[in-house]
Parts: sequence; structure tokens; C-alpha cells
Amino acid sequence: MSVKNYSLGQVGDYEIKQLKVFKTVVDCGGFSAAETSLNIGRSTISLHISNLESRLNLVLCKRGRGGFSLTEEGAIIYKMTENLLESLDAFRTTVNNLNASLTGKLRIALSDKVSLDPRSHFPELVRHFSNVAPEVFITTNVASMTNIERMVLNDEADVGFIPYHRKLDGLDYIHLYNDRCCIYATKDHPLASLSLQEQEEQVDTFPASHAGLKYHEQASEQIHQMKLSSISYFYDSRLALILSGLYIGFLPEQYAEPYVKSGRIVPIAVNTRHYNLGVAVATKKTAQPNRPRELFLEVLHETVKDLRAPY
Repeated sequence: MSVKNYSLGQVGDYEIKQLKVFKTVVDCGGFSAAETSLNIGRSTISLHISNLESRLNLVLCKRGRGGFSLTEEGAIIYKMTENLLESLDAFRTTVNNLNASLTGKLRIALSDKVSLDPRSHFPELVRHFSNVAPEVFITTNVASMTNIERMVLNDEADVGFIPYHRKLDGLDYIHLYNDRCCIYATKDHPLASLSLQEQEEQVDTFPASHAGLKYHEQASEQIHQMKLSSISYFYDSRLALILSGLYIGFLPEQYAEPYVKSGRIVPIAVNTRHYNLGVAVATKKTAQPNRPRELFLEVLHETVKDLRAPY
């Protein structure tokens, strides 16, 4: 399709819209898979891509019985589209931050159960922030620790609430609270009827579910000898595996407490098998101005007492 001396000329809103459609198709792995994300039909998606290819004078992708795949030129355009959209978002954020009235978005990513833990004060934070900046649009998302780290580093989230197992150079951390994590099993599990000494001797012989992460040193010492038989990052799904009676696993004491009181699960080898897990607010180390994020951190310091950097 390409010819010599072709010039793209000005790029406007219509081309940007087509590039967004193209990026979504690539991210979803094909036209059919992108229908739900874009909320338009496959024929309309195909028309957008065809028009974009004509506009760029390039073949961007192959589609047919062999499946969807990018051409060499398409892979380059996809990467450039990512850069363009990121630049547009950065421009929009900067303009919003420079406005007298605080507008724009505040994107918050949270790990499992943090938003409703009273020690995070998250509902109060949202209320106080919204009182000061009512025009800022707040979005929240729940994800794993590693995904939240990636989102904050890639400017896909402004603030992350995470359990911290490690320190990344590109992030700043503000400590919120600590969780004591213990091993739990159902009341009918073979370990439940043993003495504490017997539990300590036999706990590593039973199938265990774990988060599937590289843990900090204290946690690694507790976990590495266990019979790790399943991975379940989120507490609810890990608890469900424990309740099946097939697995044991670590849970934060505060999260497990209602199930212990109801008699559904019991702590195992509590004197020796436990570790501390901190929860922190993570933000990106950046010179890019972001007034909603900065204001949220101010509200955080005002709302939550005794905040400190965990590292």
C-alpha cells in the first residue's frame, strides 16, 4: 500500500479516534474480542481499521482464518499510538492541574479488602477529598500488588493502596498499618485436632494455598518449606480454598477473625508460624504535576495519624 513521497499531513480528532480503536483491537487480540470493549459491532470496527489503514497508507494487521496478527508496520504504529495517547493524557492532566478550579480525574487502585478495612480510612478519605475537590472524577480499581505497582509506574493509576513485600525505586510509600498473618485450616482439618507442637511438626506436610508472590524475608521463612499446592492471591478466593478442607493458608488475623469466631476456621501453629505484612499507599516518583494526587495525599496525612514511610 505504501508509496514514495506519501505525506500524512495533519492528525485530527478523527484519526485519534481510529487509533484508539486500533489499540483496543490489538489489546483484545482481534476484532470479535474488541466488540465488548468498544461497544460497537465488528463491521464498524473493521471499517475504522480499514479507514485508518487508508489514511496512513499502511497495512496494519492481518485478519482471516489464520487469526488476527499485526504486520511489522502495524507493530510500530501500535507502539507509537501508545506513546501518543500517553502524551495526550499527560497534556490533559497538566492543563487540568494548571486550572484555577481543581478538575480532572483521580485514579485509585486498591489491593484486596483494603478499601473496607477501617484502618485505611478509605471512605473518610474519599469524603474529605470530595468536599475539597467536588469536580474531580474518582475512579477505583481492585488489583493484585504487582498490577497496582505496574499501574502506578505506567501512569495508569495515581495512587495505589498495597500490601508491600518490596521497595521499587520508582515508587514512594506511606505506611498505613500492619497485619499479622497466620495459618488457618477448617475445624475438621486433620491439623485442627493436634496439639500446638504437633501442628508445628506437621504443618508443612499438608497442601497449602499461597499468594504466588515473591515475599519479603520474614514471610519467605514461613512459607518456603510449606507444601505449596495452589495459588490464590485474593483473600476471598484463598479463604474459599481453605474452607474446602483441602488446603491450609495464611490470612491476616483481622480478616480471618469473623470466620474464627463462627468456628469455620481455626489458627494453626500460632506460636511460631506467623509474619507481619504492612499496607501502604504508593505513588510514583515524578516531577509531573498532578494536583488531584497531591491533594489526596494532603487529605491522607490530615485524616490518618502517625503516617510514615515504611522504608
